[in-house]
Amino acid sequence: MQTSTQQVTTVAELLAATQNPQVARIQLAASLSNVPSVRLLPGQTLSAADIQTSIRFAAGQDGLQLSADNQIEQLTLITDPERRAIFNDTTVAHLGRLTLRRLSITGVLKLLARDQVCGGHVEAHDIDIVSADARGYQERPKGYGVEVIPGVFTLWNQQADPAVTLTADLTGLSAGRDGAPVRGSSIFVSGAGDTGGRLIARRLETGAVYSDGGIAPGTPDRISGGVFTVYGAFVGNVRNLGPITTYGANDMVLDNWGTVDCWVAEDKITSHGPSGIGFVNFGTVNVLQVNDVIETFGQGARGFNVYTGTVQTAEFERVVTHADGAVGIQISQPVGRITVRRGIETWGGTGDSLVKGVVITLSAIALSIKPGGSIRELEVAGGLRAHGKGVDALEMHGHIETLRIDGSLAATGGGFDAI
Repeated sequence: MQTSTQQVTTVAELLAATQNPQVARIQLAASLSNVPSVRLLPGQTLSAADIQTSIRFAAGQDGLQLSADNQIEQLTLITDPERRAIFNDTTVAHLGRLTLRRLSITGVLKLLARDQVCGGHVEAHDIDIVSADARGYQERPKGYGVEVIPGVFTLWNQQADPAVTLTADLTGLSAGRDGAPVRGSSIFVSGAGDTGGRLIARRLETGAVYSDGGIAPGTPDRISGGVFTVYGAFVGNVRNLGPITTYGANDMVLDNWGTVDCWVAEDKITSHGPSGIGFVNFGTVNVLQVNDVIETFGQGARGFNVYTGTVQTAEFERVVTHADGAVGIQISQPVGRITVRRGIETWGGTGDSLVKGVVITLSAIALSIKPGGSIRELEVAGGLRAHGKGVDALEMHGHIETLRIDGSLAATGGGFDAI
């Protein structure tokens, strides 16, 4: 039985403590460097009195491996950016309860249910991933004509058995810095698919997120995301409390393939790269509320899209795009009520954009309802404005049951031919 607490100040003491089944709590009293990969035994806790206390792992080495019922608190963990700073032993039958609190990380955090792991619960709170690169990890979800680069924070149930469930409560997750983004996707939670093992999260709350997938412009079959709820993920509440910014091609800022009851974004949503999207939905969102501006700058970078699945209620502060092919809001499926408080405005003409794994030509229409798309009720205060030459403010190939536009409906570049 683990009963003792051991304070460690050297690499040798840390390794000895993590291999001693009598030690329950390991307290790091000094920063360590050139540390080999370390595995915590089931039930062990690793913490420090101050988050400035760090473990710097040896070059080319992964970092801290968890087994079951582990807790890590108030530490700085540093690996090479492309290595795993925190990962789990997939030979154990059950993760038990893994708890991560107040951590500063350089490197990838990757927790998987695969091989022998058939369940567990993850608590992750106040995790700051300063720098990391997940582009080298080749296991990637596939769907809708694309594959998804995993995240620098990845929680993924890969078990095909639908009876296998991972549960989680995730708050205070942040990644990257303005102008110094993490590479790959950023915050990524996933199940094994629409019919496989599930990930059920009570909360997914983020602070500031900055990411760049590093995808070559024009690549048709690969995407990444700032905050990505993938298929098989069921999340009660997603809250983005800080800005979410993506910089690269095919970088979705917010992307949902799963099922989310309520998604609230409190700060600005920004996409700088081509074929990015502010918020794109392929799953189900009951309530979506974006309380700051969605703004995109890249060619074909749309503001809000519903391609598959549905959104029952969506409220937006404002949607603005600045490039050719960058539609403001595009609806391809039946949705419920959409409200925009300060208008939809586009500044581009016609150009290429990635749609479900295919590069097609789009015009930067402010509001586009595609065949098969419908809106039960739409209210836009501040109007619809399209500034590109020959670009319409409104495209209607589906239908809207109730429409109210308070403000102008204007194509200043000479559109309206199709209205």
